[in-house]
Amino acid sequence: MDSYLTLKIEAEAVFVEQRSKFITTARPVENAGEAEAFVSRIKQQYKDATHNVWAYFIDDGNMRASDDGEPSGTAGTPVLQVLKAGRIFKSAIVVTRYFGGILLGAGGLVRAYGAAAKLGVEAAGIVTMTLCERFAITVEYADGDRVKNALQNGGAVVTGTEYTEKVTFEYYLAKEKTGELTAAIAELTAGRAVIRSDGTVFLPY
Repeated sequence: MDSYLTLKIEAEAVFVEQRSKFITTARPVENAGEAEAFVSRIKQQYKDATHNVWAYFIDDGNMRASDDGEPSGTAGTPVLQVLKAGRIFKSAIVVTRYFGGILLGAGGLVRAYGAAAKLGVEAAGIVTMTLCERFAITVEYADGDRVKNALQNGGAVVTGTEYTEKVTFEYYLAKEKTGELTAAIAELTAGRAVIRSDGTVFLPY
C-alpha cells in the first residue's frame, strides 16, 4: 500500500437525538495499543456517561468495536462501519451517550450512532498519507539554486537546508517519484550531487 486515508486531527462533535446527547471524539492512531489508550482516556473523561461506544480500524485485519452496554450490533458496529466504508485506516472513534429518557429502538440506535460517527469524521477531517522517501542531498554552492528549483518542481518537499562547505537540502518525496527526480538531479549536476536516503515513512503529501 503506497497511500491510505486517515483522520487528520483529534476532534469532537456533538449530536442530539430524542434528548439523548451524543459526543463523538475521533482521532488518528498508529496501532491498536494507541487506539485502546485513546478509548480509555475518553471513557475516563466521560465516566458519568450512560455509554461510551467505540471502534477502531487500523487495517482490514486489525479492527475492533464495542457496544458498551447498548443492544448487540446497534452501536459499535455502525461506528466501525463508517471507518470501514470510507476506508479510513489507522483511526479510532468513541461515541459517548448521555441517555435523554426516550428509547430509540434498535434501528434508531444504529442510525444515531452512525450519524454521530460521521460527524466525528467530518470534524477531524481526512488526509491522504503517502509512502515517501526521505533524502539529504549535498551539492556545490554553484549548483544550489538549480537543485533547489529542481526539487520543488519535481514535487519534493524541502524540510531543511544546511550551509557548510557545501549546501545540503533535506527533503521528502513520494516514493514513486524518487527515481525520476534522482536521475534528473544527477544529470543537472553532472553527477556531482551526493544523495543519501534516510528511509521511508508515510507522510501527508
